[in-house]
Amino acid sequence: MSDLCDFGLIGLAVMGENLALNVESRGYKVAVYNRTTSKVDDFIEGRAAGKQFVGCHTVEEMVKALKPPRKVMMLVKAGPAVDALIEQLIPLLDKGDVIIDGGNTYYADTERRTKYVEEQGLLYCGTGVSGGEEGALKGPSMMPGGTPESWEHVKPIFQAIAAKVGPNGDIPCCEWVGPRGAGHYVKMVHNGIEYGDMQLICEAYFLLKEAIGLTNDELYDVFAEWNKGELDSYLIEITRDIFSVKDEETGEFMVDKVLDRAGAKGTGKWMSQLALDLGVPSTLVTEAVYARCLSALKDERVRASKVLKGPHGEHLNGKKYEGDKKEFIEQVRQALYASKIVSYAQGFVQLQAAAAEHDWPLNYGDCAMLWRGGCIIRAVFLDRIKEAFDKDANLENLLLAPYFAEAVDKAQDAWRHVVATAATIGIPVPAFATALAYYDGYRRADLPANLLQAQRDYFGAHTYERTDKPRGEMFHTEWLDLRKTPE
Repeated sequence: MSDLCDFGLIGLAVMGENLALNVESRGYKVAVYNRTTSKVDDFIEGRAAGKQFVGCHTVEEMVKALKPPRKVMMLVKAGPAVDALIEQLIPLLDKGDVIIDGGNTYYADTERRTKYVEEQGLLYCGTGVSGGEEGALKGPSMMPGGTPESWEHVKPIFQAIAAKVGPNGDIPCCEWVGPRGAGHYVKMVHNGIEYGDMQLICEAYFLLKEAIGLTNDELYDVFAEWNKGELDSYLIEITRDIFSVKDEETGEFMVDKVLDRAGAKGTGKWMSQLALDLGVPSTLVTEAVYARCLSALKDERVRASKVLKGPHGEHLNGKKYEGDKKEFIEQVRQALYASKIVSYAQGFVQLQAAAAEHDWPLNYGDCAMLWRGGCIIRAVFLDRIKEAFDKDANLENLLLAPYFAEAVDKAQDAWRHVVATAATIGIPVPAFATALAYYDGYRRADLPANLLQAQRDYFGAHTYERTDKPRGEMFHTEWLDLRKTPE
């Protein structure tokens, strides 16, 4: 029995290899399998040489190499490949064995698969894994969900390999999230917030480059300074680094050689679509997704740039900010921080709505701490979110927590100035602007939706509530009959 492996992993792309090496480094023996068996051989003879690995050429061989209860993790492309693997595994496994999906899976698929696998007498664990290749090797953020009984089996391994935070560096960024698809939903929201964070940082960069003409060396210094304060985070850190890298062939800055056409894998789009389904305004991730869509129209934008004019009839790069540069840099920093708060606030509002919809008992403070290390959106800022939910587990919106309310209030003059300046000189800042619009909409007791509902009642008899009557009572007006007749 001692010769058997503790953990099985299917899928030896870079993420799979790195995660397998991480598991083995914690004292576990690992069986690995890949559909292209030459990758198994290359791994065993290469990076895994001399370590506690068993290379397998079939799924059957891998299952036989595992000690019960077997724990098999799939790190393959989301979609039909996962279903096909599950069908292969089910007849080979015994009651109480655990199938783990560590891919970027759509949460509804995990909901379906959990139910199906449980009906076969097995346990299922849909686990969001964040941190990229480096995180997989050195310690990712992990968001496990699925069959509750699976947690006791995977917990020791997952918490051993996860990133660690806290004063003593011993708190794992891995905790049980909730049943069925909860883990993958939380991972999706993580990715959506990541989309927003990245777009906000890009807008800050573009403002500093285009409005006041900062060089890459100057941008490096700005982001290095920002990373010492409230904005201290992985994304600010890597942005700083990017501005220092030069092309080995030309000696020119590499960031200026990268085509301004962004890719996407779909998780941001999922979050935006699901926000619409839930009726929650996750506007920032939506604008971030649309910004990537607009960037993809590169050839079309090049043609348009020769036709369409900006402020004062100028084409691109015509107008600069004429105020104090140092002051403007600080204003952009404050606008970035305030917008970031809105981004996370919207993400947690969506998590709360999804938890209510799907009956997931999510702990929002714990969710924040899962992202405190190992993942792409890791930041010191997340400690404040944990504190806010610890103080009030039913907090409606992070903007209402005293720390965040005060931070946004302190930043809002600079925030408004930055958005207004961008509009005046013709620099697009859709994420900054939508964050500010959300804040202004959320803080207003009254919005113009009264007119909108009157319009709906006028043309479609959709009815409306009245301000002077109890909520829930619906009314209809014959607007056409009562209107003033035009002269």
